[in-house]
Amino acid sequence: MTTGARPRPTTVLVLLVLLAALGAGAITAEIVLGGQSAHPLAGTSSPSLTAASGGGATAMAPTAIYQQASKGVVTIDTHSGNGSGRGAATGSGIVLDHNGNILTNNHVIQGAGQVQVTFSDGSTANATIVNTNAAQDLATLHVSVAAASLHPLTLGNSNNVLIGDTAYAIGAPFGHPESMSAGIISGLNRTDPTSGLHGLIQTDARINPGNSGGPLLNTLGQVIGINDAIESPIEGSVGVGFAIPINSARPQDGGNF
Repeated sequence: MTTGARPRPTTVLVLLVLLAALGAGAITAEIVLGGQSAHPLAGTSSPSLTAASGGGATAMAPTAIYQQASKGVVTIDTHSGNGSGRGAATGSGIVLDHNGNILTNNHVIQGAGQVQVTFSDGSTANATIVNTNAAQDLATLHVSVAAASLHPLTLGNSNNVLIGDTAYAIGAPFGHPESMSAGIISGLNRTDPTSGLHGLIQTDARINPGNSGGPLLNTLGQVIGINDAIESPIEGSVGVGFAIPINSARPQDGGNF
């Protein structure tokens, strides 16, 4: 947990990763205070995966979205060094393909010595870090599991997102896996003054520590963003969340951004 002189509440940014204190089992939020940079200014990457088009499609019921999308959301647990628990953290990620590639935030796995992924059916697999980009706060992982057990999420087109659209977030807030919340798109092209990330999607769907790297979904169950951070005077959501647009987060061939 990053600490320092406490600024006015509106300048506090909570990165959505859970940190477990060694031997205590306590869960806290990693806080980046105003004036400190979590990562440099983000750039954009050229999309290489085909984005699904939602034109003319019928919106799905929230229960149907959850049943479809939750299978492709994973919980990510990391440990530094020998995995003894020191520096343990929990975040989320999305399955990209049947080859075992997973997308998450860089701050979820930064400094990790061991990374374990838990799927929606409770099965686990050790993951290797394929690529990281601190400037964009993105990372790709790889797991060696049977293709039949992987359920890739459909990537949407974040350029089509409008303020007022319904949005859903799935992840592991406060360590509770496969949790879903709902809200709307509150703003577009937001800049996070703490991290320097720009072009972000703002949502009031409740996202909390542990949601980092999980998907922000539209009403077709397509991924439109990767949940990254919340702005809050407390260590929890007050309805101001930020997601990296999927068009900027979509990795190129080889897992590069």
